Amino acid sequence: MAPCSITGVTLSPEAPSAVGLDAHRRELTAYCYRMLGSGFDAEDAVQETMVRAWRAADRFEGRSTLRTWLYGIATNVCLDMLRSHRRRATPMDLRPASAPVEASLVDVLPDGSWISPIADERVLPVGADPAELVEARESVRLAFVAALQLLAPRQRAVLILCEVLRWRASEVAQLLDTSVAAINSALQRARATLAGAGRHSSPPLDEDARGLVSSYVDAFERYDIPALVQLLHQDAVQSMPPYAMWLTGPDDISRWWLGPGCGCRGSRLVPTAANGCPAFGQYRPDPDGGHAPWALQVLEVQGGRIRAIHSFLETTSLFPSFGLPAHLPA
Repeated sequence: MAPCSITGVTLSPEAPSAVGLDAHRRELTAYCYRMLGSGFDAEDAVQETMVRAWRAADRFEGRSTLRTWLYGIATNVCLDMLRSHRRRATPMDLRPASAPVEASLVDVLPDGSWISPIADERVLPVGADPAELVEARESVRLAFVAALQLLAPRQRAVLILCEVLRWRASEVAQLLDTSVAAINSALQRARATLAGAGRHSSPPLDEDARGLVSSYVDAFERYDIPALVQLLHQDAVQSMPPYAMWLTGPDDISRWWLGPGCGCRGSRLVPTAANGCPAFGQYRPDPDGGHAPWALQVLEVQGGRIRAIHSFLETTSLFPSFGLPAHLPA
């Protein structure tokens, strides 16, 4: 077999191949997403990881597995990125709930300051058993990813590697070039921080939950607000990044939909999946005909009700990253 080369780097037959590197892309994307809190940043981090790995492939000696080696590179890439990035959060973490009035739209979050969604197909494992899939979904929930951002970057890496990916402390110590005692200490502090943050878990969607989501789609597309309100948890929240505004409780959410949010009347919803949750591309009526992209809705279900509706307003790249159409015909 002849050596191969790319960007001026010649690789021996024993070096990791492009195919071998790419086989780890999905799990590395999930790891980088948990570290960075942004689907777009995660993609950039994984791409940089692949570039660095390819350039160093001729120096890979097989002292660790290819997977461990790639995680080491990805961790360094994420730590480098976090040195220049502000902490990402959800609107609920930043300020008290807003009033359901148009004036609440005055404040816009600084670019890159909110947790952004990611498509399940980019991060969830293929062929995992049901129990593993449940854990994988939990580990990319918006609330959990937001809680991770409370941790110092190295603590974040330690907690993800030990608690989510089930690495041994000795393996993480080797990856981060530190001692097992330091890893255990960082893990203990990280656990304490997350315990203080509190978060809601969402069970897998059973038939009842799927029926609830179907009822939501039907009521939203008919814009039947009383029917929608009946589906909401008593502690339901609604957020709409990049706006800093967020609402709490069925009454305020209802007032919003009937007031400033009434432009959503006539919308159509296209199903997808994000952050281990049901999600929909929301398309509002287009004055020129058909329906235009408006927001990606991510729903959280708890206790037989919808506990959260996170509507991420469309950018030029959000819908394409979920494989959603650019426009719906009339």
